[in-house]
Amino acid sequence: MEDFEIIAGLDMGTTKIGAFIAEVSENRELNIIGVGTVPSEGLRYGVVVDIEKTVRSVSMAMKKAEEMADAEVNVVFAGIAGDHIRSINGRGVVAISGENGEVSSDDVRRVIDAAKAVALPIDREIIHILPQEFIVDEQTGIRDPVGMNGVRLEAEVHIVTGAIASAQNIHRCIEKAGYTVADLVLEPLASSYSVLTDDEKELGVILIDIGGGTTDIAMFYEGCIRQTSVVALGGRNVTNDMAIVLRTPIEAAEKLKIRHGSALHLEDDKETLVDVDGVNERSARRISKGVLVDIIQPRMAEILTLAYEEIKTSDYINLMTTGVVLTGGASLLPGTVELAEDIFNMPVKLGIPRGFGGMVEEAQKPQCATGVGLVYYGLTHQDELKNNLPISEANVFDNIKKRFRRWFGSVTTI
Repeated sequence: MEDFEIIAGLDMGTTKIGAFIAEVSENRELNIIGVGTVPSEGLRYGVVVDIEKTVRSVSMAMKKAEEMADAEVNVVFAGIAGDHIRSINGRGVVAISGENGEVSSDDVRRVIDAAKAVALPIDREIIHILPQEFIVDEQTGIRDPVGMNGVRLEAEVHIVTGAIASAQNIHRCIEKAGYTVADLVLEPLASSYSVLTDDEKELGVILIDIGGGTTDIAMFYEGCIRQTSVVALGGRNVTNDMAIVLRTPIEAAEKLKIRHGSALHLEDDKETLVDVDGVNERSARRISKGVLVDIIQPRMAEILTLAYEEIKTSDYINLMTTGVVLTGGASLLPGTVELAEDIFNMPVKLGIPRGFGGMVEEAQKPQCATGVGLVYYGLTHQDELKNNLPISEANVFDNIKKRFRRWFGSVTTI
């Protein structure tokens, strides 16, 4: 990781694995120079179920991106998701030890360590500790307390945990494919880097990433994450419903969904006819587009309703001023934004990656939000590493080696 000119992100999805390679310009802007996307054959609901197939998919995606970029990559920032992800909010308190009561960076690290001292099951590990705010002698709303004077320092943090086995398997697959993992990054956190603006995060926004196997939710307010959660349903469930009801192969159902699917009925649905392939050389038949919508709409409504049920449990729901941003491949279904507006009763828009150059046409799509976001995350945290890590998400590189060493006994030097 001595060379910061090339950054790679690896989106480990249920339906696809996407590799994104970016070049960093002199003024620290990103240009996407390589994109590789292949079907994901070894993952289910964000969890590795077949090591060899996953290794093969990772290798193919990375090789495609490297060939396109005409560059070799050794280190990647990889996404992690799945219904094994859990999150809680925590608080830590320490006495300020700095000279003359001045808060030092060591005090900040100690208070974050205190905040993460929570009891976890033996099979779970902390993935992220995301500071929300610091409090110095009851003065709240502080983002950087270093240099302030006081006696007592408190920190409120958001703690994201995952199953150790799931993280181990993702790490092992990437290593077997010949790459080193710089960090495992929660996928909705990564997506937020590419589709949300600072104003949205400040005023209050809900990010909903509808992937193939899971729907990931992240709520932001005053510039930081306040709640994360996962719904174990995604676009693949819609495809499976279509395949079962229409008695057509999965691949044919996916093509039908992409070409003719919709989450809401249109006026000409009943008059528009589409061809449906049969299974095992059975003859194709024609159905109205309205039949497709009758299958798709209930499942999409269920996914969005379950997401809304998760959001309603948060104390911050009434502070989500800017509404909802939908991203992920399944968000592209026509009518999804309108359906979400009816369910959430707040403004909804489609989140598209932005702010980069290079291969804009290939990467400026909702299904690329996580991959592009991982590259942005890598740029941000590489800069922090070079500057000895300021307090925002200060645990990421401090703990990554320790984390992997606990998982594997030893870890490749990064």
